[in-house]
Amino acid sequence: MQRGPSGEYLTRTTSGEAIQAFAPYALPPQPPVQMAGGLSRLHDQALVACGRLDAITRLLPDPDLFLYAYVRREALLSSQIEGTQSSLSDLLLFELDEVPGVPLDDVVEVSNYIAALEHALQRLRSGFPLCNRLLRETHQLLLARGRGAQKQPGSFRRTQNWIGGTRPGNAAFVPPPPERIEGCMGDLERFINDEELQLSALIKAALAHVQFETIHPFLDGNGRIGRLLIALILHQQGVLRDPLLYLSLYFKQHRARYYELLEGTRTRGDWEGWIEFFLEGVEATANGAVDTADRLVSLFREDASRIETLGRAAPNALRVFDVFRSRPITTIREVRQRTGLSAPTAGRAVQALESFGIVEELTGRRRGRVYAYSRYIGILNEGADPL
Repeated sequence: MQRGPSGEYLTRTTSGEAIQAFAPYALPPQPPVQMAGGLSRLHDQALVACGRLDAITRLLPDPDLFLYAYVRREALLSSQIEGTQSSLSDLLLFELDEVPGVPLDDVVEVSNYIAALEHALQRLRSGFPLCNRLLRETHQLLLARGRGAQKQPGSFRRTQNWIGGTRPGNAAFVPPPPERIEGCMGDLERFINDEELQLSALIKAALAHVQFETIHPFLDGNGRIGRLLIALILHQQGVLRDPLLYLSLYFKQHRARYYELLEGTRTRGDWEGWIEFFLEGVEATANGAVDTADRLVSLFREDASRIETLGRAAPNALRVFDVFRSRPITTIREVRQRTGLSAPTAGRAVQALESFGIVEELTGRRRGRVYAYSRYIGILNEGADPL
């Protein structure tokens, strides 16, 4: 379908040169997105995949464990797209306050993302609407510490930004000028919360993500908030009870195509092309999350069975194993705090897990040793290597 641009170009002068800033029209697109044929099938397949993910997480013995691990994986991936070089192990080590030496700036940004996501979810679960105030609160936490702390955390920008290039005049894309931000974001808020629109949650999330990225309302952190917005919409709309669908890995693997399709919605109004890509990503990501959950359950079951062969030592070793399931990098001190076991008993239990190859010591030190549940981390780390 030929629509033409999905917004208007506004001539502005910045630093003495004329630029063309793009201000998007309000959603939904006009004429409406055509969901017949292939897009309709893709939509149904993606929705079924989300249903499988929601069902399997309800059947997990401890769904909070999976949520803990998956949120950290997403925080890592979403931050990597913005240029951080942290690994999952770096993040988990950082969360052990007693372990110094991880790359601080990068891992602080990932840790901020977790705090921002958890805050947004808590607010939604308390009945707070998915609105611009919530997005600003989330952004404030995202940039609370580290390199973005001077980029107006929690506030829509008051100056012109741009994407690509060294200045607005040679940028690949120039978002709307600052005086248009409040209006554009107000339109987006109304679209997200308009219950009369005949649009599924998946299509609403797909459209809202592009619109947010096009508006680019903050000085920094737009990509991370824009990707998080997808998960928040699907959670708010009841597609997923827990926010376990994150497209950062899919976007990371298909970066060139992702940016090409975003530009296609702006210049040609090709929303169908973007939605096709988005729905394929939802299906692949949901199926991948189901596979990860299955593999982790199998891993935990297999390792617990080995521990049960320890006889009288098995109960304490299983208690320690539960700590590693919830915190795959930890210390004896943390094990003692979480289990109440004495230092000798906790030490023997960790040694038993080490003898089975379930955990391994990371530091080589005699004191302050750190242990990792390596196979668990390995499963979560697939596709999460720094760019």
